[in-house]
Amino acid sequence: MSDPSMEVKLEVKQASKEVKESENVAEKYSAMTVSKNSEMNMGELSSAFSAVPTHKPVKKQIQFVEDKQEFSRFPTKAGRRSLSRSISQSSTDSYGSAASYTDSSDDESSPRDKTQVNSKGSSDFCVKNIKQAEFGRREIEIAEQDMSALISLRKRAQSEKPLAGAKIVGCTHITAQTAVLIETLVALGAECRWTACNIYSTQNEVAAALSETGVAVFAWKGESEDDFWWCIDRCVNNEGWQPNMILDDGGDLTHWMYKKYPNVFKKIRGIVEESVTGVHRLYQLSKAGKLCVPAMNVNDSVTKQKFDNLYCCRESILDGLKRTTDVMFGGKQIVVCGYGEVGKGCCAALKALGAVVSITEIDPICALQACMDGFRVVKLNEVIRQVDVIITCTGNKNVVTRDQLDRMKNGSIVCNMGHSNTEIDVASLRTPELTWERVRSQVDHIIWPDGKRVILLAEGRLLNLSCSTVPTFVLSITATTQALALIELYNAPEGRYKQDVYLLPKKMDEYVASLHLTTFDAHLTELSDDQAKYLGLNKNGPFKPNYYRY
Repeated sequence: MSDPSMEVKLEVKQASKEVKESENVAEKYSAMTVSKNSEMNMGELSSAFSAVPTHKPVKKQIQFVEDKQEFSRFPTKAGRRSLSRSISQSSTDSYGSAASYTDSSDDESSPRDKTQVNSKGSSDFCVKNIKQAEFGRREIEIAEQDMSALISLRKRAQSEKPLAGAKIVGCTHITAQTAVLIETLVALGAECRWTACNIYSTQNEVAAALSETGVAVFAWKGESEDDFWWCIDRCVNNEGWQPNMILDDGGDLTHWMYKKYPNVFKKIRGIVEESVTGVHRLYQLSKAGKLCVPAMNVNDSVTKQKFDNLYCCRESILDGLKRTTDVMFGGKQIVVCGYGEVGKGCCAALKALGAVVSITEIDPICALQACMDGFRVVKLNEVIRQVDVIITCTGNKNVVTRDQLDRMKNGSIVCNMGHSNTEIDVASLRTPELTWERVRSQVDHIIWPDGKRVILLAEGRLLNLSCSTVPTFVLSITATTQALALIELYNAPEGRYKQDVYLLPKKMDEYVASLHLTTFDAHLTELSDDQAKYLGLNKNGPFKPNYYRY
């Protein structure tokens, strides 16, 4: 049996030996340290480590055969930025993907100042760079994979050409998903001219891909206000081309045509509008007796309200905030202005990540819903000094005023999820005493004289489509609804629709939903004759009255 005391002595001796060896190693390497008063040239440094085996590196040259030309055109400014800055920039410059080719920051010239020609010899378009068309085509192909219902509609109706003779002028976000809609309309027989409803949301490569196919697109990311209206005018005012249908998002195209080209506007057969702001403008025209064409309110269709507005915003609000600010939501004090479908989606996402969410509302029904969902309903002035993030979702104007912005704490974030850029009083921030500092694409520091900084995203414009992306599948639902609304208005017999604003027929809403159920392998239960008779319904729908609220 071994003596424990001897084992302890051996362990101590071994430990002492290891410490001494460590000291010798440390002493050896400390001699190689370059002190402030001494210098070691590369030769001495190399000889000091001559005992360390080295391997001569083998130089291998990577060859890019097909893509070599495209890589050589990659922006050189990005190469001069820091690595972290480059990563941040690439994740926000195009909302389509982090690896998008939309960032053309090296080319500061306006597309209006140069003439471009597509492979068919046409120059009837104005985009950032027509040579990006190949990349845009890949983006569109990716989007098509998750828009199977819209592609299915295209295949079913392509032989009938229900839009033959339709000349559609559109003003929407120009993205890969919208491109699938536009190409569906073309496949169904329509001629299209298109512009962007938002100066920041255009995917340049997608605009190029559409222009390459012959669609007259006038849009690029980062347009000025003057560019925005110029692009709309170019879409409408084309010699020998009389539009007869409008697809609008926000009402700007409708407003421009009504004001500047009243004779052209009177010949329009129908308007399809998908935003709260645009629908509000249409109802104003109708109430004043100035709406001389029938219009379809797609925004208030069930498939738009409950899916695009609710589920889309539930996912894209987080994407937009994370890409631009890298903010952590846990414990943050967040105020969401408006508890409609967009507000509900935003609040659900933020609450799930641990944010402390409060609501502002003017509608007692929406306010009660917010309370029942576990949110505090407050006045913005009551909490403005404590809030970390403000998100507007109302479609109204001056929801966040300059006085409130003055009282926000340092580092607060302000952004908008409503369509219009009027919700945050951005104009009041463009004064001499405040400094604007661009942090990255779509992110600005507004600096007060005392040094306080407020972070403004997308200059108060729509956050998700300006700074990030939106789920393709949800946009498939909206796009299918828009396509069916255009087909309905264009083919409706005279007298079916008066000069007023209409909701999408319930049967059409249900058809859009049914097309998308296949994706989930969902199987609907069918009513028996006896059950249908009992409920007073047609076995094939519609299954709910128009006044039903889902």
